[in-house]
Amino acid sequence: MENMRFRQVHLDFHTSPKIPDVGVDFDANQFVNTLKKSHINSVTVFAKCHHGYSYYPTEVGTIHPTLNRDLLGEMIEVCHKEGIKVPAYTTVVWDELAAENADWRQIDREGKLVGRPPLGNHDNDEPETAWKSLCMNSPYIDHLEKHTEEFVKKYDIDGVFFDIVMQTRPGCVCRHCLNSMQEIGLDPENDNDLTKHSLIVERKFMERMTKVVNSIKPDLPIFYNGRIRVDSNVERGIRPELDLMTHIEIESLPSGIWGYNHFPLFSAYYKTFNKEMLGMTGKFHKMWGDFGSLKNQAALEYECFSMLANGAKCSIGDQLHPRGKLDEKAYDLIGNVYKQIEEKEEWCDDVVSIDEIGILTSIDSKGIAHNNDTEANFSDEGAMRMMLELQRPFRVLDEESDFSKLALIIVPDHIIFDEKLTNKINNYLAQGGKLILSHRSGLNENGQFSINFGADYQGDLDYSPDFITLKDSNTDFVVYEKGSKVTQNNHFNGKLDIVGNVSNPYFNRSWEHYISHFHTPVDKESNYPSIIKTENIVYLAHPLFKAYRIHGNRIYKEIVDEGINSLIKEPMIITDLPSTAQLSIMEQPNENRRIIHILHYIHQRRAENLDIIEDIIPLHDHSIKIKTENIPESVYLAPSKEKLSFSKEDDYINVKIPKIDGHEMVVIQD
Repeated sequence: MENMRFRQVHLDFHTSPKIPDVGVDFDANQFVNTLKKSHINSVTVFAKCHHGYSYYPTEVGTIHPTLNRDLLGEMIEVCHKEGIKVPAYTTVVWDELAAENADWRQIDREGKLVGRPPLGNHDNDEPETAWKSLCMNSPYIDHLEKHTEEFVKKYDIDGVFFDIVMQTRPGCVCRHCLNSMQEIGLDPENDNDLTKHSLIVERKFMERMTKVVNSIKPDLPIFYNGRIRVDSNVERGIRPELDLMTHIEIESLPSGIWGYNHFPLFSAYYKTFNKEMLGMTGKFHKMWGDFGSLKNQAALEYECFSMLANGAKCSIGDQLHPRGKLDEKAYDLIGNVYKQIEEKEEWCDDVVSIDEIGILTSIDSKGIAHNNDTEANFSDEGAMRMMLELQRPFRVLDEESDFSKLALIIVPDHIIFDEKLTNKINNYLAQGGKLILSHRSGLNENGQFSINFGADYQGDLDYSPDFITLKDSNTDFVVYEKGSKVTQNNHFNGKLDIVGNVSNPYFNRSWEHYISHFHTPVDKESNYPSIIKTENIVYLAHPLFKAYRIHGNRIYKEIVDEGINSLIKEPMIITDLPSTAQLSIMEQPNENRRIIHILHYIHQRRAENLDIIEDIIPLHDHSIKIKTENIPESVYLAPSKEKLSFSKEDDYINVKIPKIDGHEMVVIQD
């Protein structure tokens, strides 16, 4: 199968039946010439939309009532003449026409129909309730299968994008789901059984559709949107579904509901799988369907270049105007970015990520705190933000990931160790690996540490906020999140260093105990450690990763950085870059070269609930040191191929970079 294209557009067309003259302005030549001028080489177009209408002559579904042409067919034909690939989009769970059949609707455990209420929801910030949700366990899927067979057979498409593939959580209790749960012995009054059944329904649907598509066109790319998630629970996570899709697409519009923390976290996880990966942002200022808006070019550059830096190809979302004419200004914007992507592709294809640190995801972790998704997300995102700002090449792991190639693993805040994970971590440590644990991470289900680093767990600390008092500092640093009370034990034979202790305030703030405007100042140092170091483990008694994500206190990041430095004496890369710069390392084994991506774009909260990137602020005269066994043949910038001076210093080469203008790729050719 041919590699995915780098420069894609995902073209929405969710069009109300109240809109007249659908497709009347579509001109095939204007359409394809606009795509070509914008350096686009793949466009995903629409077979069926969320309103339930098809955009081609159909015997299975309902063509849009004001469409008088084969819009899907015309798009495919003209694009193929110009060598542009055309995957086809269809919607699954959101279909307003099919939802008129109430027997096909999802019902939540409170007995409510899932999705849009009878009078509608006009809040664009809540897309899950903007559409009525259909059950993938109902006879609706028979109808959807016929629809899929029809457009896959009828058109020479280059892939199928199934959108909104998800049952409500914990599960649907429509009559079809209640019957099938009873047949397989699951209890609909049990949330775990409901979730298990939802996964069975979703995966059965995907197996069915993959079989249908493959029976017609065996090598056709297939992707199911709505399945992408980071999850430490392997059964509930993505791993059992990966064989049902040919590639990964990470839908992540930072200006929409996702934000700028989403794509770095998810791509750091999905780059560990042997699947081609596509990042998807949008041209919109805000969200899908934000007509008449354009994203700032600097923001779109950053979002697309971040995809390259994480080993992904690029997709930019747009929505076609109902009359069928592409917005020239939008495609000028896309073209300005994709021209640069085209120039960079040579150094971004067939890459593997080179990382030094792993972040073990705490999302859906077993045991304490696993029911609080926000807490787990904050811990993962806090660790991710620290690694980005410290320019530490990292990946996100689940319990099935390969730990062996990583120098250090961060286990943030809340991860409970079962016997399997304990054995895996102990084996990793025995092979020379290093570990950072924080707060409750490393506890077993009995509330004791599974890994011996000289400490016993005694429960939560008594005060919050409290303080970290470092041995080498006269300053007490406040921690706003409640930490763990640990005591040193006598069962550890190695060298152990108490780097800092917890210091307590005079009292916890209450209606009768309060001082000044915020929290209580420090009173005295306790006997409880706040930071413990051994030869291969650093333990932090507070949830510093969650705390950093919420509060952004720099000292939390500095404590983690010092812990990393104590465990990794010779990191793979050393920089003098500011914390606003991001860095990743990719390798092209077939070309015998490494590519260091450096990004410098600064997003600011300039609007309510919206981060903005408007300007590119260049960096000048910085250097990076890369650990290497051999002196490289050459070091240069791509795509300009400008040679860079470098020198050998011990086990490192020191490379001088005269200017970083948004995105630079430093190529080390061995």
